[in-house]
Amino acid sequence: MVIIRWYAPQPALLLPHHPTTRFSSSKPPSLVSAKSSSPSSSLTTRRALSLSLAFSSFTFSTTTSSSSSEAATSDFFELQGSGGVRALDLRTGSGEVPVDGDLVAVHYYGRLAAKQGWRFDSTYDHKDETGEPIPFVFTLGSGKVISGIEAAVRSMKVGGIRRVIIPPSQGYQNTSQEPIPPNACSLFFDRQRLFTTIFNPTRLANGEGSTLGTLIFDIELVSLKHP
Repeated sequence: MVIIRWYAPQPALLLPHHPTTRFSSSKPPSLVSAKSSSPSSSLTTRRALSLSLAFSSFTFSTTTSSSSSEAATSDFFELQGSGGVRALDLRTGSGEVPVDGDLVAVHYYGRLAAKQGWRFDSTYDHKDETGEPIPFVFTLGSGKVISGIEAAVRSMKVGGIRRVIIPPSQGYQNTSQEPIPPNACSLFFDRQRLFTTIFNPTRLANGEGSTLGTLIFDIELVSLKHP
């Protein structure tokens, strides 16, 4: 079971019920998005950095069941028909709910539970020529992204933010599934580290498969476009 704890100068506190951290949205053109004001580049950067620092204080680990672990995950619920994906809504959106075939745009932070919450990728690391973060865009139901991401987005409303814990069976099954760090010089080693951890043959042979591929994603559904 995945434990999420908050470290502070005082004894460790469990995950708060309603975190106040927020994503900021960079909206790709021609997609229908929730109504909001467009933040400046500097504000977008500050909010992204603030969110990153907040999440860096979390430690993700696997352990046996206990009263504290039950309390830590009590606010999560299992998404119906998801194969075990657990979710916590950090903000409920006010826009449309996507359906298969829709082109959706999301911002996300992706973390790997096996390395104490190591952040292997974020859309805020992917910038356009003006320095604005580029949302990840995909067709819902296409099968090109990992099943856990599709399950999470499928029941969200535009403008919503959801944290999901994705079991290995709904995570990466091969190295071609998205989202993954771009194959750029600065991020190549993150991609390499991600897959050498998840598909480590020695550790898989030792029975660690149930923990190696567990993922934690924080996802904001920025916008959608109907076909």
